[in-house]
Amino acid sequence: MRLRAGVAIDLGTVNTLVSVRGRGIVVEEPSAIAVDRATGQPATVGRAADALAGKAAQGLDVIHPLRDGVIADLEAATAMLQAFLRLARLRRGLLRPVAVVCVPSGATWVERRALAAAAEAGRPRCLVQLIDEPVAAAAGAGFDRVGGTGAFIVDVGGGTTEIAVVTGGHLVRAESLRLGGNAMDEAIVAAVKAELGLLIGRNAARRLKMALGLTGGTAGTPEWAEAVGVDVMRGTPRAERIPGELVADALEPCVTTIVEGVREILLDLPPDLAEDVVLGKICLAGGGALLLGLAGRVETVAGIPALVVDDPLRCVVRGAADILDNGGLTRR
Repeated sequence: MRLRAGVAIDLGTVNTLVSVRGRGIVVEEPSAIAVDRATGQPATVGRAADALAGKAAQGLDVIHPLRDGVIADLEAATAMLQAFLRLARLRRGLLRPVAVVCVPSGATWVERRALAAAAEAGRPRCLVQLIDEPVAAAAGAGFDRVGGTGAFIVDVGGGTTEIAVVTGGHLVRAESLRLGGNAMDEAIVAAVKAELGLLIGRNAARRLKMALGLTGGTAGTPEWAEAVGVDVMRGTPRAERIPGELVADALEPCVTTIVEGVREILLDLPPDLAEDVVLGKICLAGGGALLLGLAGRVETVAGIPALVVDDPLRCVVRGAADILDNGGLTRR
C-alpha cells in the first residue's frame, strides 16, 4: 500500500483529464461548468454542462473557466476541478496526496499560482507540483526524462500551442502561442458567416475542422462537409455544404503562426541537440495534432520528419502520470 496517493491533471481549455496513480485515466471531460443563476451553485460539470453551451438554457450560466490554457475564472475553475476530483474518487493515504498539474510553458507567475490554488482547494487537499506541458508531452511520447535525449514537441491544444525542445525533463527552448483549436474554430465560424451568410456554432465549426482540415478536398479527402446553422438574413435554420477550400483558407493564419514558431525554435540549436531532434522527429501532440495536413505542413517547413504521437489527446496527462510515478514530486 502506498503511503501517498497521487493524481496527474491536464487542466485544458477544452478538456480536462485526470489520471489517478495505479488506476490510469479516470476522468476525461470537457472543461465546463453550469451554474444555477439563482443560487450561484454548480448544477452540473463536464460533458453535461458543455452540452448546454450556446443553447440559452434558462436559469443556467455555462462557464468555460479556462482561456488560452490558463484560468480565467478561478471560482468556477476550482468548483469544476473539485467536482472532477470527486468523480476520480481520490483517496487520502497516510500522507497528503500529490497532484502533478500541467501548465503552459509561457504562463505567468500569477497564472501558475491560480492553477495551483485551484488544485490545492479540493478535498483531500493535495501537494501540488506544476509541470510545463511540453515536458509532460515529451514523457507521454516516450522520451526518457533521465537519459538527456532531446525531443521536439508541438502540442496543439484548445487554447495554446506549445512548441519546445525538451531534454532530460527540462525545457531548452520553448514558445507558448496563445492560439490553438479554439482560435481555429472561431476562424471557421467567421469565414462561413462572411462567405455563405450562415452562422454556425463552435461544435459545427469543430466538426468541419476535423473533417476537412488543411487539405481543401485534395489527396482523396472530402471536398465539402455539411453544417447546419442560422441564416444571417432570414434568421431561420438551414443546412449548407461547406467547401473544403473555405475551411482550409480560414485555418491558414493559425497554421502559419504555428509553423513559423517551429521554424524559430529550430534556429541555432546546438549540434548534438539538432541530431537528437532529427533522429527523434518532430512530435505532434494534443487534439490539434489530428488536424488533417498539419503534420505535412510542419515537415515541409522544418525539413525534418514530423509525426503524430500515439493517442495525442491523452499524451500530456500520460506523461504527467509517468512523472508522478517516477519521483517527479519535490517534497515540501
